[in-house]
This record gives sequence, C-alpha cells and structure tokens, in this order.
Amino acid sequence: MDLNSQFPANWELGKKIKSNIGFNHPAPRDFAGSSPLSEPEAKSLYKFTLLKNFSLCLCFHSQGEVIYWKYIEFLPQNSLTLAKEFAHVSGYELEVTPYNSSFGGFRDWFIQNFNKPGFTIEVGKGENPLPIEQFNKIYHDTLGILVLGCVL
Repeated sequence: MDLNSQFPANWELGKKIKSNIGFNHPAPRDFAGSSPLSEPEAKSLYKFTLLKNFSLCLCFHSQGEVIYWKYIEFLPQNSLTLAKEFAHVSGYELEVTPYNSSFGGFRDWFIQNFNKPGFTIEVGKGENPLPIEQFNKIYHDTLGILVLGCVL
C-alpha cells in the first residue's frame, strides 16, 4: 500500500491512473487501495492534521533533488515565493508535479483542504532506498528548508 496515495484529493482519478499503469493490486508503491483513508496510518495523519492549524506542509520523499510546489489549479498565497526560497537554500530545482503523481497525496489534500502552501521535497539521487552515504549531503541540502519551515 502506498500510504501517500490514500488521501481525498482527487483520489478516484489517482487510483484510475495508477491502475491503468499496472498498480491495481497491493504493492509497496503506487497502489492507492480500495478507498481513500482505508489504511490506519493515513487516517491517523488525516485526523491529526485536522486538529492542528499548520501553516504549511513539508513532505520529504526520496529521489530527484527537486521541489514540487503546487497542486493542479490550487495555488495558495506565497507558495511560489516560499518554493523559490526553499530552492535557493537547498540547491534543488523547482518543478511541477508530474501528472501521473498529482492525485491522492497528503500534500495534495493539505493544499486543497486548507488552501495553504504544501511542498514535496524529493531528496537525494538514484533509486530508493537511497544509499546511506547520501545522508550527509541530504541533511546539508535540506536543513535550510527545515529551519525556514519552522519559522513560518
């Protein structure tokens, strides 16, 4: 089960896309499940987030050294400005999320539901799991994002 394909942000479209490319049964990635929030981990994160008043979300994933900063037509205030600052302190490139990965993620739901900035930071290079030898570089690259994210 891909827990980051479990959130109610165009989940049905995301499930259809993933199924059409072959992810239509349990697998460690890209399988969206039978319904949004069907998994207890996703449901817990969903409920926890509803209880808080977060100003933004930072979702760390592994691979690519890029920052995805918007969700389809949703563009909360300051999203691009913050994305540019995160790119500057990390050295990562800004990119638009690939269409096939644009639906059902936590960040997608956060942006859609709260109209606040959300970012997916793809750390490291290569195939995941990334080698431990990249840890120091990833830490160095992303520390500024974490610090900025905490003060906003």
